[in-house]
Amino acid sequence: MSRRVLITHADEPIGRRLTKTLYHDEEVERIVALGQGRPPRSFDSFLSGPGRRLTYARIDLAKHRPVTDLFHSPSLREARIDSVIHLPRHGPPSAPPTTGERPLVAGVAERTAEARLVLQHCLESGGIRNLIAVGSAFVYRLAPGNSNRFTEESELDLDPEVPPEIRSWIDCDMIFHGEVHNENLDVTLLRVPTIVASGGYVFMNPSLSSARGPRVRPLGFDPMCSLVSDKDVVRAVRLALHARRSGIFNIAGREAIPFSVLARWTGTPSWPIPGSLLRAVSRAVELVGGEDVRSALDGPHLRFGFTLDTSRAEHQLGFRPGYRIGLSRAGDGKLRIETAPA
Repeated sequence: MSRRVLITHADEPIGRRLTKTLYHDEEVERIVALGQGRPPRSFDSFLSGPGRRLTYARIDLAKHRPVTDLFHSPSLREARIDSVIHLPRHGPPSAPPTTGERPLVAGVAERTAEARLVLQHCLESGGIRNLIAVGSAFVYRLAPGNSNRFTEESELDLDPEVPPEIRSWIDCDMIFHGEVHNENLDVTLLRVPTIVASGGYVFMNPSLSSARGPRVRPLGFDPMCSLVSDKDVVRAVRLALHARRSGIFNIAGREAIPFSVLARWTGTPSWPIPGSLLRAVSRAVELVGGEDVRSALDGPHLRFGFTLDTSRAEHQLGFRPGYRIGLSRAGDGKLRIETAPA
């Protein structure tokens, strides 16, 4: 059965990779790609190709009016979309270690607003039968130590003191989780850990893909970080699209490494700071309104690590990680994170 798919944030790194993958999927008949910026140059041949299987639209998905206008537009009715893939905003990738630049990611309010609006219009559309959302595995409640092994039934971190960045992921998770058993819409939620792409790029890690500059962690703690390749995330989304299985699925790769090692691999200074000093700095940042920065300074994710049980995704979606993550020497002689087929 062919699919007619809408992809959000298709202009961002994972969205670009997913769009190109589905464009070459013979079972995908039509793609509507949404983004906030201009169409990526890599889409040029797709947008001008015969049959126009891909169309692109610019939209702010956090604003009610533009999203409503889009879902009620003649062009979307003509596209007869039956499946929506909601990728969260993850911004540009963190810069390779040579540049020293860091990205700015979406604010927490925008992320939650997007999730709510996309779900609402999928439920009201009448023609959309499948919604796949990519969420974060940092929603789980972390107990002390590195022995946390989470299944999809593990407890979420509902502590009111959870950092705002992680709170936004929990809010989005609960928005989609609430419709998993809806009879009119198949809702699939994929919980992913830190996403790694070749060249030292890191996405959706609360400490490495948000605030600029050096990262800090409480002295004496070096949490284990579960990793997954961006290519494996795209594979998992594609499998979920064709499987049409409602439910929540953990998606992860084979590797888990200490935070300090991941920071070093991405060229990010990582400083261990006494906990009392870190708490004082965190409170000071909060008082001046730096919530996004605070989320990278404090929280259990900087103390306790976790890994994910992905057996449900293997049995129901057919997902097994196909890529390994490690170091490779780049052309300039420096070591970079690379992903390669296992």
